[in-house]
Amino acid sequence: MTSGIAFALASALLFGASAPLAKLLLGEMGPWLLAGLLYLGSGLGLAVLRPVLPREGGAFAPSDWKWLAAAVAVGGVVGPVLMMAGLVHAPAASAALALNLEGVFTLGLAWVVFRENVDLRVGIGAGAILAGAALLSWQDQAAGGGWGLVAIAGACLAWAVDNNLTRKLSAGDPVRIAMVKGLVAGSVNTVLASVAGEAWPALPTVGGAALLGLLGYGLSLVLFVLALRHLGTARTGAYFSTAPFAGALLAVPLLGESLTPLLLAAGLLMALGLYLHLTESHAHDHVHDTLEHEHPHRHDDHHQHDHDHAGVDPGQPHTHRHVHQRLVHRHPHYPDIHHRHVH
Repeated sequence: MTSGIAFALASALLFGASAPLAKLLLGEMGPWLLAGLLYLGSGLGLAVLRPVLPREGGAFAPSDWKWLAAAVAVGGVVGPVLMMAGLVHAPAASAALALNLEGVFTLGLAWVVFRENVDLRVGIGAGAILAGAALLSWQDQAAGGGWGLVAIAGACLAWAVDNNLTRKLSAGDPVRIAMVKGLVAGSVNTVLASVAGEAWPALPTVGGAALLGLLGYGLSLVLFVLALRHLGTARTGAYFSTAPFAGALLAVPLLGESLTPLLLAAGLLMALGLYLHLTESHAHDHVHDTLEHEHPHRHDDHHQHDHDHAGVDPGQPHTHRHVHQRLVHRHPHYPDIHHRHVH
């Protein structure tokens, strides 16, 4: 559980910092091309690094490809274009805080559509985050940036759908997931932006966009998938809600934006919501039905199978296909890949 929290927070920090930095790049190129280059840089960078990165998941099942294709289309193609379009019109600090909507939308979809457990405390926290986003919308509507926040809210909804679809793949190799998403989505948006006539910037700027994409989208997504494996969708979305604070704090000194009373109030509401999410404790008697899958694991309360693999230390992380027998017990848990039971 602790490692899942660390993965989620590191993912949030990388992604949150990318918003104000991307706004700087928008002065050099159009939003559609930037969206494409961010994801293309993510995919190409991970392809180069993949041989030296550890393998952290099992192979894809044939049915997994449909979930990946849908996640690429919604989260990789549609979401980034809406985000970059929104950054054109909205202040970077407000845009960064508005990214908290991704966590709220992710939680809502996980609860309503995918039936992941969400208790009252988490629900109240989501409401506080949503109230903070409403304050941002009010502030930026008066400043002429309201439509920018609408576009960013659309991006957050697209990424929330993506997060819930990616949950289906969270036992797989996260580097492979992020690499495929970056290469396909980045290629599509880069080609479409070029066909639409968006001008290419100087080569160093292209390189800067690619590097930002590798860090803020590629490595961030790898860490996000690892967090999904440990925490489930709703809780990972809650921890990921720290991303906007990193972006907003960076935007004020980097872009010289004002720290307004409404911005502070929105930040406090979102901080309250995040606190309620982070201090949640969930424990009850629950049933693990028989399950067969493949993912990195060590032998613990949930992994008591026999070993036929020579040279494997059961106490160290290792990967192979294994069977979980039916088990009933009680302990604090999140809806990770072993706790997706109904309530």
